[in-house]
Amino acid sequence: MIRLALNPSGFLSEFYISFWIPTAVLTAALVIKLPTIIRLWRDPLLRAVGGLLLLACAVFVFCTPSTIAWVNRLTGVPNISAPWCYSLITAFCGSCLLLIITWRNGLSDRSAATRRAMRWVISVYSGVIVALWVLFLLADAPEERLRDLDTHYATTPFMREEILLYLVAHAVACLITSRLIWNWVRTEGLDAWLRWGLKLLGAGYVLNLIFDAVKLIAVVARWAGQDLDWLSTNLAPPVAALSAILIAVGFILPHAGQYLHDRWRVRLAHRELRPLYQLMRTASGEGVPFVLRATPELRLTRRETFIRDVLLPLARHIDTGLGRRAYGAALGLGHPPERARALAAAVSILDAVETKARTPESPEPAAGPDTTNLLQEIGAVSRALRRPDDIAAVRARAAVPAESVAVHD
Repeated sequence: MIRLALNPSGFLSEFYISFWIPTAVLTAALVIKLPTIIRLWRDPLLRAVGGLLLLACAVFVFCTPSTIAWVNRLTGVPNISAPWCYSLITAFCGSCLLLIITWRNGLSDRSAATRRAMRWVISVYSGVIVALWVLFLLADAPEERLRDLDTHYATTPFMREEILLYLVAHAVACLITSRLIWNWVRTEGLDAWLRWGLKLLGAGYVLNLIFDAVKLIAVVARWAGQDLDWLSTNLAPPVAALSAILIAVGFILPHAGQYLHDRWRVRLAHRELRPLYQLMRTASGEGVPFVLRATPELRLTRRETFIRDVLLPLARHIDTGLGRRAYGAALGLGHPPERARALAAAVSILDAVETKARTPESPEPAAGPDTTNLLQEIGAVSRALRRPDDIAAVRARAAVPAESVAVHD
C-alpha cells in the first residue's frame, strides 16, 4: 500500500494484464457460440452475439501496442491506429446496446418503440465513427504514441475532441447497457445460469465505466496542467482487460452452464438406474451391449429401454395384492406416499424376479397386471432399491419371505 502511494504507476505495472488474455477468453466464447450461430444463422439475436464477440476480439487485438505499431507502419501514417481503435470501440458499444435491446425485449417484440431505439443507436454510433475519422484528418498528430496517446494529445486541437468523443460515446453506451442489464437481473423467473451470466455482464460494464472515468480524469488533468497519466497508461488497461474477461464469461456461462447441467443430469439419471438395471440383468441373464462411442444420452436411453423391455414379461409374475400390502406397510413405517409407492413397486419387482426364477417358463405367458405406472417410475424404483434395509422392513410388514434377490449398486 505504501508503494502504491509513492509510485502508483510502478505498483500497477506489476499487475499488468496482457491484452491477449481477454482476447483468448473472448475467442473461446466465440468458438463456443459458433456452432449454434452457424446452425441457426437466420436467428438475428445469435448473429448479433457473434458480431459483438468478434468486435470485442478485434478491439483487444488492434489495441495491443504491438498491433498498433504494425498498423501504423503498414499504412505509413503515424497514429492512424487511434481512429481505427476508437471506431472499433464505438462499434462495439453500439453492438452492445443493440444486443441488449433485442435480447431484453425478445425477437417477437418489434414494437415501434423498439425499432425506433435500434435506429437511434445505429444512426448515433455510425455518426460518431464518421466524426472520429474527420477529426483525425483535421488534427496534427505526427509523433507516434503506442501507450499514452490519449494523454499525450489531450490538449491538441481536434485530437482533444476526438479523444473526448470516443470516451463519452463509450461511457454513455456502457451506462445504458449496464442499467438495462441490472434491471433485467431483477426480473422474476430467470434461469439461474442466465441470471449469473447477466450479473457478470453487468459487472463487466461497470468496470468499463471505471475505465472511462480514469481515462477522463487523466485527460482533464492534462487540460488543467496536471500529470495523472498513470491513470490512463497503467490503471485503465488492466481494468479494460478484467472487464472483457467478465463480459466474455457472462456470455459463456448461460450456454456452458446449461450444457454442463444437462450433462450432469443425464449422467446422474444413468447412475440412479444402476440398481434396477442390475436386477433386470439378474432376471434376463444378459445386459446392454457395450458401445465404445455411445453418448451419455444414448447410454441412458439404452439402459431405460433395456429395463422396460425386461419389466414387460415380468408383469405376469407381479402380485398386485402384495403391492397393496407393501404400500400400506411403507406408509405405516412413516414413509411419505411417493416414497412408499416406490418401495412397494421395488418389493413387487423383487418378488416377481424370485417367482420367475422358481416358475418354469410357459409357452403362452399369461397376461399380467397393468405396468404403465411402473414403467414411468423406474427412476424412483431404482432409487428405492438403494435402501435394502427399508425394503426388508417393508417386506417383513407385508408378510413377504425374508429371502430376496441380492441388489448391488
